[in-house]
Amino acid sequence: MGCVSDNRWESFPEMLSTVKETEDGEEATLEPVQFPFEKVFPVYAISLSKPDTDSIVNSGHDPIWDAVREEAKLEAEKEPILSSFLYASILAHDCLEQTLAFVLANRLQNPALLATQLLDIFSHVMMHDRDIQRSIRLDVQAFMDRDPACLSYSSALLYLKGYHSLQSYRVAHTLWKQGRKLLALALQSRITAKIGDGILLDHGTGVVIGETAVVGNRVSLMHSVTLGGTGKETGDRHPKVGDLALLGACVTVLGNINIGEGAMVAAGSLVLKHVPPHSMAAGTPAQVIGSIEEQDPSLTMNHGRTLMVQMNTILALVSFVTGCYDELADATKEFFKHVAVGLRDGRSKIAIGR
Repeated sequence: MGCVSDNRWESFPEMLSTVKETEDGEEATLEPVQFPFEKVFPVYAISLSKPDTDSIVNSGHDPIWDAVREEAKLEAEKEPILSSFLYASILAHDCLEQTLAFVLANRLQNPALLATQLLDIFSHVMMHDRDIQRSIRLDVQAFMDRDPACLSYSSALLYLKGYHSLQSYRVAHTLWKQGRKLLALALQSRITAKIGDGILLDHGTGVVIGETAVVGNRVSLMHSVTLGGTGKETGDRHPKVGDLALLGACVTVLGNINIGEGAMVAAGSLVLKHVPPHSMAAGTPAQVIGSIEEQDPSLTMNHGRTLMVQMNTILALVSFVTGCYDELADATKEFFKHVAVGLRDGRSKIAIGR
């Protein structure tokens, strides 16, 4: 899972060497030249500093990194105009950690915090944290498995902001735990929450995760999900989402409540109380409307299941109301019939009395 040998990294400048003939024209030698990165890659700053690979887990084989490199090579052949971009972003690096650090640094750079500075920060943290090394691979696999719009590992790595926000959170969370709080806040504003591995953060737009929230492993969160508090109270005040849960688009969960393991919350729901494990909740406020047949709703991503249950619930309610109406109509009919008979008998008695 670690980077390849140091020799390959050190040989990178040699790839930029030029052939220079001696004055007599008989012998040609390779002489390194200063490559104009600023001109060729004006947007994508790059650092040629030698990475520290001592702390990387060296498994000898990283299938995800191998796949990323192969995809980049194929894309560079199909789209030559992107060859420089793909080379600077992926092919110039030795491992997934270095590539991800490069991508995040260029995404988050600003005039006061340069990409080269961010590159050193991201690289140092990821190269020395085995938990992050595991998480970045489980997360990218989650995007490949669950997001039909994710075309490849490399596309998730380069373009999907949900994946980028997850990994910048992981680096910032580590910096926060190290006491480097201002630097952590410069990368992401909500960093004390605990987020597990294998997360799908679909789109990554409008997602709010409170500072005391907990998100379990292999959870899927759609866009505009809010895991928030209920006011200005302090302490442990945010939701806890169990493993394998699925929260649909625009779901709002407020307060220190639990979304059980393997639970599913329908899109647009407002959750104000606990949702039991392997159950289905929907509505505003949300109510439990059924149970989950499959054990892993976050992996199957079957949002239509909640719609079917909601429709069945509505149809059952309509049927119940219709039945009540029919019974009421029959009772009303019998009542007015009884009243009519009574009035008729009363009139008859009056007539006889006269």
